Amino acid sequence: MKQPKLPSLFKELVDMPVSRLVDQAQEQGRRALAYTCSYMPEALLNVEGLCGVRVRAPGVVGTPMADTYLSSVICSYTRSLLELTLEGTFDSLDGWVFVASCDHMRRLYDNMDYLLKPEFIHILDVPHKSGEAAEKWMTEELTELAEKLSDAFGVDTGPEAVNRAVALQNRYLDVMRELSEMRKEKNPPISGAAFSTLMTTSLASPKDLVIEPLEELAAQLRKAPGIDDHRARLVLAGSQCDDPYYVGVIEDTGGLVVADRTCTGSVPALAPIPVDEKNPLAALAKRSLSNVSCPRMMEDFKARVSEVLDVVKEYQADGVVLQTLKFCDTWGVEAAPMLSAIREAGVPVLRLEREYALTSQGQLQTRIQAFLESMGK
Repeated sequence: MKQPKLPSLFKELVDMPVSRLVDQAQEQGRRALAYTCSYMPEALLNVEGLCGVRVRAPGVVGTPMADTYLSSVICSYTRSLLELTLEGTFDSLDGWVFVASCDHMRRLYDNMDYLLKPEFIHILDVPHKSGEAAEKWMTEELTELAEKLSDAFGVDTGPEAVNRAVALQNRYLDVMRELSEMRKEKNPPISGAAFSTLMTTSLASPKDLVIEPLEELAAQLRKAPGIDDHRARLVLAGSQCDDPYYVGVIEDTGGLVVADRTCTGSVPALAPIPVDEKNPLAALAKRSLSNVSCPRMMEDFKARVSEVLDVVKEYQADGVVLQTLKFCDTWGVEAAPMLSAIREAGVPVLRLEREYALTSQGQLQTRIQAFLESMGK
């Protein structure tokens, strides 16, 4: 498939575990804080003096050291992060903020705290249900984190400072949402792999340093020719997928990924953040609990299925690729019933299990090829 031309900045950053833009922000006096989960409201880590960095592990080829401390039946995303951490890849970062999103992530936090003792490390305890009580709980968690950030780094985490960070985050979300909307077109000017490149690199970079290049790209794509050599439009759903090359393999086989219903994807992560001038942490808490629905959240299975089906309709997709990380407990439980529910709704769906690092490209291409043929594409 013909890929749109992306700015060299994003093509350069996609293979960097730590964006060079993070180094640039640190040279300006800011402190960089790593985070690992979509339930962490990034805007709080982007108050003046700080920058949030969603960490990933591109290029990891094995996890021999991490396997010493984490079981080999723990998902390879957490093991890959620990491996690079033990190699010193993330030494330049100033701290870590985790979310108790699953047992595997909690074990990663435990090992990081025990083995490396970062200057700053914190874990958010996120409720397993939504609702008023959960929002209050989450607000209290964010208030505690805000106080710790202020004490540790001497930054202002008051309402005005957080609202300025929210405004910056909303500007970023606006341009990414426009790029995502372009994928609804019959012949979109941007592929799924290109969008994934923009998404993963910008999540790992200070927002103020990527907004203008993204806005310039959006202006160019408004006039760009569309992609017309695809065989089928696909929705990518399931667990975390921050690897544009994985999406690229799917598209090289003829499927065009037009939407991503993953925790690092476009739906519904690009919804704007509500503004609450008096209590922005409460707004962030509410938005965090509604912005992404992971299988860790109880009693929301039907809503998650409905959301995938709504995305299929909205983006005029022909089918769904439901991919999950091997040994992911939460998605391991949910994938089978979700597969059945999507299929019962009359939507073609392919279930794939993968490791964090891209392997077995030939097998993946064969599965995608067979899936497209089964749809008559």
